Amino acid sequence: MATIESIRWLSLQACAFRGHDESLSSNNCGNFIEMIRLIGRMNGSIDDVVLEKAPKNAKYTSPMIQKEILHIMANKVRNKIREEIGDAKFCILVDEAKDTSNKEQMAIVLRFVDVAGFLRERFFAIVHVTDTTALTLKKEISDVLDRNNLQISNMRGQGYDGASNMSGAWNGLQALFLRDCPYAYYVHCFAHRLQLALVVAAERETSIWLFFSKLTSIVNLVSASPKRHTELRSAQAIEIAHMVATGERETGRGCNQIGSLHRAGTTRWSSHFDSICSLIDMYKAVITVLESMVNEGSSNSLRGEASGSLIVMRSFDFIFILYVMHKIMGITDLLCRALQHKSLDILNAMDLVSSTKALLQTLREEGFDSLLMNVESVCTEYDIEIPNMNACYKGATGRSCQQKDSITFEHYYRVGIFKAAIDFQVTELNSRFNDGAVELLMLSSALEPKDNFKLFNAGLIYSLAEKFYPGDFTAQEMHYLRSQLEHYKCDVLCHESFQNISTISELCQRLVETNKSQNYNLIDRLIRLILTLPVSTATTERSFSAMKLIKTAIRNKIEEDFLADSMIVYIERELAENIDSDSIIDEFYSLKNRRAQLQ
Repeated sequence: MATIESIRWLSLQACAFRGHDESLSSNNCGNFIEMIRLIGRMNGSIDDVVLEKAPKNAKYTSPMIQKEILHIMANKVRNKIREEIGDAKFCILVDEAKDTSNKEQMAIVLRFVDVAGFLRERFFAIVHVTDTTALTLKKEISDVLDRNNLQISNMRGQGYDGASNMSGAWNGLQALFLRDCPYAYYVHCFAHRLQLALVVAAERETSIWLFFSKLTSIVNLVSASPKRHTELRSAQAIEIAHMVATGERETGRGCNQIGSLHRAGTTRWSSHFDSICSLIDMYKAVITVLESMVNEGSSNSLRGEASGSLIVMRSFDFIFILYVMHKIMGITDLLCRALQHKSLDILNAMDLVSSTKALLQTLREEGFDSLLMNVESVCTEYDIEIPNMNACYKGATGRSCQQKDSITFEHYYRVGIFKAAIDFQVTELNSRFNDGAVELLMLSSALEPKDNFKLFNAGLIYSLAEKFYPGDFTAQEMHYLRSQLEHYKCDVLCHESFQNISTISELCQRLVETNKSQNYNLIDRLIRLILTLPVSTATTERSFSAMKLIKTAIRNKIEEDFLADSMIVYIERELAENIDSDSIIDEFYSLKNRRAQLQ
């Protein structure tokens, strides 16, 4: 039992099992052996039967035994997931990434609705692939599904990024699966689309691109050394103490924490928003550190770089764009974070996209004046020169021959930066998220329960089943569906248990809770099919984060099966924690004859 629980605990914490020296004379025999010793010291009866005191010298601590027990545990997790799926339709979410040993790994996540009506996304496998061609990926995915008795004919969705090997209309992975199952509809990952939309929009406006380039330089410069980092924290502590003393900040638990500048990442746009927020919060402290570097820098190049950054940060242009992007990205950040949720359904995701575009449009029409007042107040506070908004704006070098139009500063900031930045964002969002015109989503919206089933339309729901899921409904069931929709309209739409719900995920759960899923089994089936459609591949990306914790630079030779078993136990911990140890012991002995009984 101590062996099993040690393996379980170490796997759940993504810890290494073995030590560099596991001999009797070693002072540190590795996590696994040391944990068994710890358990023995805490319980005398266990201490009498483990390690050197084990009966018949059956220690059951060898690396092979560790892997066998972990494999049993991992298989039980897979079996639990398979039981959760049952006969339900499912969707696959797939992504690839390189591990620390430079091997290409493919993560497979299954999305489905369980018996209770809850939407699940379960990590299922990590597979090493020799190349990333569509045929290779399809073969590996099909092998995983076949081994676990999951039929491709039951696949009702595919979620990948937009790479050509995945999304290609003729020879991409999604096209290959569509040939085997025409109802496995492909959805380009929403989070990836949003990232592309925001990045492209930022790059198209020159002033915005320059701003992020300067922001990255400032963050890197100030955070480059421990000395500057310490100076930044000290300057921030002094500023916070002063603001608390003057009553500008409230006190309380969790308030006035000293933070650090955030670097903007390349794969998640919300990190850019975090970077902007941290600079706004620590603006004065950053200025203090840059001034110190200008005066006391160790080299001319360092002093020159700090002086250039100081000039940039004290310019009206930089402050204006800083707060423009803070406003814009504050609106898009909710969508960024929502797309990381496992339980988000595709209709709710499209609603969030629509509300994001609407808020951006409102900001464009009504937000400039209040933004400008805020920027001017910040510039006044830090003694930054504010241009006369009615004066003639001169771009480039300021020479008259280079001026294309005679415009004011107010026009330049309002139209040339503020509206241009928002227009580029909205244009890209419209371009990337054009699913509102796709018939599948338009018909699916008739099932949405928000606003007391305002969009309910029995004819559209019938057309949805008839056109997109003919393989899931027989001709006889299509007749029954019409009848069920009539009763559903009179019953569910007016029932008090179904008021004030806004997503089809909640609707599915409520149908099960009230047992109405049995009366309206065909409508329930259709709702589950829509919920199965993928939204984002965030779960696969999180699995790669887990892979980095398990397969580190020190553990870079970990075997493929051991990696896969470790990952599924670590990621699906709620299932692994509930596995009965006695069932693991029984299966352990069923594999082959053992020298002694595990206790």
